[in-house]
Amino acid sequence: MRRKMQGSVLFRQYFSVTSLIILLSFVILGSAMLFFGVRYWAGDKKQLMSENIDNIVLTSTELVETGNTQLDNINSVRIICNMLSTISSSIDADVFICNTKGDVVYCQHILKQNMVVFTGKCPFHSSYHINTMILDKTAASGEFFELTKLDGTFLNNNFVVAKPIKVSNETIGYVFAAQPILSGIKAFLLTIFQIFFISAVIALLIAFASTYFLTYQLTRPLREMSEATKRYAQGEFSYRVEAPGKGELTDLSIAFNSMAKELATLESTRRSFVANVSHELKTPMTTIGGFIDGILDGTIEKDKREYYLKIVSDEVKRLSRLVTGMLNMSKIEAGELSIKPVDFDISEMIFKTTLAFEQIIEKKNIEISGMDTIKSVTIKADEDMINQVIYNLIDNAVKFTPEGGTINFGVESDKERAIIRIKNTGEGIASDEISRIFERFYKVDKSRSYNTNGSGLGLYLVKTIIEMHGGQITAISSENEFTEFIFWLPV
Repeated sequence: MRRKMQGSVLFRQYFSVTSLIILLSFVILGSAMLFFGVRYWAGDKKQLMSENIDNIVLTSTELVETGNTQLDNINSVRIICNMLSTISSSIDADVFICNTKGDVVYCQHILKQNMVVFTGKCPFHSSYHINTMILDKTAASGEFFELTKLDGTFLNNNFVVAKPIKVSNETIGYVFAAQPILSGIKAFLLTIFQIFFISAVIALLIAFASTYFLTYQLTRPLREMSEATKRYAQGEFSYRVEAPGKGELTDLSIAFNSMAKELATLESTRRSFVANVSHELKTPMTTIGGFIDGILDGTIEKDKREYYLKIVSDEVKRLSRLVTGMLNMSKIEAGELSIKPVDFDISEMIFKTTLAFEQIIEKKNIEISGMDTIKSVTIKADEDMINQVIYNLIDNAVKFTPEGGTINFGVESDKERAIIRIKNTGEGIASDEISRIFERFYKVDKSRSYNTNGSGLGLYLVKTIIEMHGGQITAISSENEFTEFIFWLPV
């Protein structure tokens, strides 16, 4: 239950973040729609008011040109006020005419109240007085459009459009149309909001449902990986993450499964190593203890003590090599093993190391070839480390060469590197195992006795030491024929 809860946290977080981004996107979209909608409305409103004002300007101009110079007779008043009333109602704005001084002289109310006697000033707009700067600006540019209070003429901001009435290029008055911003835009914004709200709700429902499904699918590999890591921590490496489809998460799942496989292999090797090391340590210690006790309690006769003490000495040396190998491996992994290069003859080292196995070689009647053709090759490397490499490779060759077999040595060199070959006849190594013999703890044949099988560290240390010197080692083998190790080191 706890795992399910922990696994769902990632899903909830991912879904919440994605949903928040979607909501934020819709808020931004709505704000942008509102902004551009208002701009569109303002532009459309300006065009509508401007076109209607043009009609008033045109009519007024025609009346003046036909003889009504000041637009002050009854017929002119009726015509103009009737037009002002009609246009004001159609565009929901207050449309009026002012003289060149800024006083309002005509509006829609004059006709409605039957006040057809011209007095020179509109009684309904007596408080209005248009600033001469606005009038001059309108006359100069031919049009005025602003969101303004007209210097306190209106209590609130209005969309104001104005145009001059000109006769013979002389301005005789101005037509103004003013519409409170709230009265005009409220209905428009309400309509926009309703359209956007309905569309957004439908889109959000679809988006949230899709996001929920996709988030669940996308986070499934991550949830499985979380579950897998918990199982791996408990030593259960058989669990695998499903990797359907393509993409980065699929690649990650495949890599994760590959890592799990390697961990399983490493764990199996580690357990095998622990068992082998325990065996390697227990057997000689039992042998040593048994022989020492036999010598101490007199069970082993005096004339045979030297023989058994030699066996004890060999077992102690073997234990020492095992412990040294494990210590070296620990130093390598900790980065504490440093190279101390000196000049020495590697051919001479091979010859001396081979002599150390003279008794075993003679006992197994092994033929040594190639020694007579080896030339002296001097290299600069850590002498103790390279001696360990040579010793391990010759030790392996001697161990796995059958009686009457052959071990062949070869040393070549050029200006850049020295190449060493050690080849022995024998059972060889299977093709599916040859690529793994340099792995840490790996042992080729688990069925062989401990006498011919080390701890699985020898070749790992050999490869590591050679690579630390900038060289490389490879192995080739043919089953029931031979095994050959070839490595090179920089001169």
